[in-house]
Amino acid sequence: MIARAQAAPAPESRSWWGWGATEKALPEAECAALGTLIPGAATEPLPVPDLRTVELPKVRVRPPAALAPLLSDSPPDRAGHTYGKAYRDIVRALHGDLSPAPDQVAFPRSEQDIADILDWAADAGAAVVPYGAGSSVAGGVEYRGDRHRGVVSLDLSGLDRVLEIDRVSRAARIQAGVLGPHLEAQLRPHGLTLRHFPQSFEFSTLGGWLATRAGGHYATLYTHIDDLVESLRVVTPVGVSESLRVPGSGAGPSPDRLFLGSEGTLGVITEAWLRIQDRPCFKASATVLFDSFPVAIDAVRAIAQSGLNPANCRLLDAGEAALAGVARGGESVLVLGVESAYAPVDERLAELVALACDHGGSRSASSTAGGAEPGAGDGADTAAGTWRSAFLRMPYLRDGLARMSVISETFETACTWDRAGQLYEAVRGRLGEVARRVTGAEAMINCRFTHLYTDGPAPYFTVIVPGRRGAEVAMWDEIKEASMEMLGELGATVTHHHAVGRDHRPGYDRQRPEPFARALRATKQALDPAGILNPGVLVDPAADV
Repeated sequence: MIARAQAAPAPESRSWWGWGATEKALPEAECAALGTLIPGAATEPLPVPDLRTVELPKVRVRPPAALAPLLSDSPPDRAGHTYGKAYRDIVRALHGDLSPAPDQVAFPRSEQDIADILDWAADAGAAVVPYGAGSSVAGGVEYRGDRHRGVVSLDLSGLDRVLEIDRVSRAARIQAGVLGPHLEAQLRPHGLTLRHFPQSFEFSTLGGWLATRAGGHYATLYTHIDDLVESLRVVTPVGVSESLRVPGSGAGPSPDRLFLGSEGTLGVITEAWLRIQDRPCFKASATVLFDSFPVAIDAVRAIAQSGLNPANCRLLDAGEAALAGVARGGESVLVLGVESAYAPVDERLAELVALACDHGGSRSASSTAGGAEPGAGDGADTAAGTWRSAFLRMPYLRDGLARMSVISETFETACTWDRAGQLYEAVRGRLGEVARRVTGAEAMINCRFTHLYTDGPAPYFTVIVPGRRGAEVAMWDEIKEASMEMLGELGATVTHHHAVGRDHRPGYDRQRPEPFARALRATKQALDPAGILNPGVLVDPAADV
């Protein structure tokens, strides 16, 4: 039987310049205190500009009367849709630079609205940038260039409902504009969950997850949103694409794969049928300490290849563990979590802990209490709970560091196990040299493994180094470019779950095979002949090739 779900509640207030909710941003005093922990940081935080005094570029395109109710050129809407949430986005906003602001922000309420807006934009020569919740950290929602007469940010927040639930097949049809918490709120009365919790969960949408092939909180099995997709519905400038809803198919190349990860360049994802799950009620967690990160790598490889499939298996090196407040004695920390909707998980957790200890670890703590979302068996384990709190708070701390002119960059990758140790050492050593050359200061470079596969991990690096006020973006760009070059040279992917956007384009261009690049450019031309959809992401306009 198909059940009908109710609409989601309105979202909380959003910061126009920084991460997340306005009320959760670090206050002045806390920013200044944070800066004292970084030798060489600025002594006073950059002030947050008053939006009423920030200069926005002149509006170049205006909609016809029939579409006018769907579009806005108000300064708050334009400012809030100018950038994503990468470090360079935050810094430019703090300096009052909103020069890439869209001319119009569209708020469609239906697929027909989207089709009408695309038709008008093509005739007007305006670029259209699909916008979920703006949490991109790769330049995915910022228009760069001058090929178009104007820019329209296409905000999909009006398409925010779980439309159908098929309890028998355990699947749901969900609109793309729904935020993570509101999606779960609509599934919860049915005892169901999508079980996809990226760090940006509160401030990202289903459509954004699909368009960027987002990775969730869970470390093994269903790590990417790809794994949960039954079918997609996409509005393109040449028509609507809807794939057949089946559990699997061998009928040629998958149409869903064409749009998963397409980042708004081929069409606008409007809804999807997704595999959902019963909500877990049994959870347990534990932490294991290691004196050596290379030894810890061997331990998590054994876990990844054991078939035990923990929901959480985050490995933090000593620097990351200290930053998160879970260990300060130079240990690396493994955070383990298991959960189930059907049976107790204590025995499986004990097997995982024993396996980690057999490979050089020592047990710290455990719990079988249920944790709050998003989580995977976080429970009452002190270290796991502390790590989770730091994990969710980190984007706000990043913004606080940016106000102190401290460069904070994170980049994630994936490699095979035989290269993991070498990658870890090479990135920390070589990127430290780059940061020193660029800034003249010593950088803190930490690493954690976020996801595990039987054939390799997904390392996630954090770089923190004091910058020079006014030159933060240029310094960040140089460090970013060096990181991408290193990953390519070391046989690792330029991104594991942050997407390509515009910031990762150089590394992506080097990574992808040229025959595939030619096919992608041809597909772009076929589906978006006017070249209006998110120009510059994944591929260049046909005239530039």
